Amino acid sequence: MKKLPLFLCACALGLSACAGDKPDRKPPEAPWHPATAMLAKYVKNADGSLTRAQMETGLHADFNAADKNKTGCLDANETRVINQERLAEDRSTASPLVDFTGKGCIDFMQFANTPRSLFDALDTDNNGILTAHELHPWEPAPKKDDDQAAPASSHHHRHGGDSGGN
Repeated sequence: MKKLPLFLCACALGLSACAGDKPDRKPPEAPWHPATAMLAKYVKNADGSLTRAQMETGLHADFNAADKNKTGCLDANETRVINQERLAEDRSTASPLVDFTGKGCIDFMQFANTPRSLFDALDTDNNGILTAHELHPWEPAPKKDDDQAAPASSHHHRHGGDSGGN
């Protein structure tokens, strides 16, 4: 019975040795084929951002290129070609076009639905612009210049100053 407190102390010391500082958290790894690839192809800005207008322009261009018959609606053959391209490019994250309306073809609204929904989901601040970080959240965010440019005097006041006291 006299050894129980000694044993408990030894266990407590052993557990405390395991409880060191947490290692720096790393951003999540990039997905093999990220779903954002369907939007990234429309990025034209040097900073890697994408506006809703840029996405819409790209979607219209893609739809018009796929609409070989120029009917404003993609028939089964045109849809099959797009789906095969998407599977080849995006593999596991491919979003195939499906005629859910039963019209026998896919119009622009159906064609643009998935990219628009993804844009809305990623645009967390609802400003109509996806930053490079919103498009690629697994990559580390760039450091902001204003974080590094804090005046030295305010830094000292926050922490009580260098020397001499208050």
